[in-house]
Amino acid sequence: MTTPAAMVGGPGRQGGEPALVLDGVVAGYGGGDVLRDVSFVVPEGSITCVVGPNGAGKSTVMRVISGLLRPRLGAVTLRGEKLVGKSPRQILQMGVVQVPQNHSLFKDMTVRENIDLGGYLISDRGAVTRRIDAVYDLFPQVKEWAGMKAGALSGGQQRLVEFARALMLDPVLILLDEPSMGLSPMVLKSVFDAARQMNAGGATVLLVEQNARAGLKLAHHGVVMENGTVRLVGSGREVLEHPEIGELYLGGAVKRQ
Repeated sequence: MTTPAAMVGGPGRQGGEPALVLDGVVAGYGGGDVLRDVSFVVPEGSITCVVGPNGAGKSTVMRVISGLLRPRLGAVTLRGEKLVGKSPRQILQMGVVQVPQNHSLFKDMTVRENIDLGGYLISDRGAVTRRIDAVYDLFPQVKEWAGMKAGALSGGQQRLVEFARALMLDPVLILLDEPSMGLSPMVLKSVFDAARQMNAGGATVLLVEQNARAGLKLAHHGVVMENGTVRLVGSGREVLEHPEIGELYLGGAVKRQ
């Protein structure tokens, strides 16, 4: 377990540079600060999970990273390149793709059409076709639904299609905002398995998850937020087993086996 400041500039899980660094971020809405001096690292090649109670600032962090909210102070860098001041489209072009909390598929369009839209920044149609084939290789079940209307799918199935669409740009960093929202435990497992697949395929994943226990079990690294600040960082297991954090957010700490 370590302090937030000690994580800034630290090495990634594979021993390289961090994929994403937030350093001293202050941001909010209407003149009020929601985030206060937020600093943490998302190591290259990792799954990092941000947890905390409602109102902790988790979704605001996602908005800052994706360019939807400009911080008042602080820096956000992707592989050393500054994100602050860039538009959401520019950040998307740099390889940061977000799967939002609410379902975002066009329900009257087919699954294939929705996935195809994920590659709208790619001008080469041959490249789009190759990306779709690669996505289908990773998610064969999505290929089976290709001709179905997206609105006919269950919530969990729609989430998998959203993951597939996010991969169309071959992202450097995937932001998952509350992917378990409204899903049953069985469906949640398939969605988290898909997140592991995306990570194994080379994408760094930053996950904000209200189901803290499930998210931290999935993650290599955990970040605990409270009242707009980073309270604790460590491995997913360290955060799960931390007694104080367990009592506050997890209904009791997980005991080491």
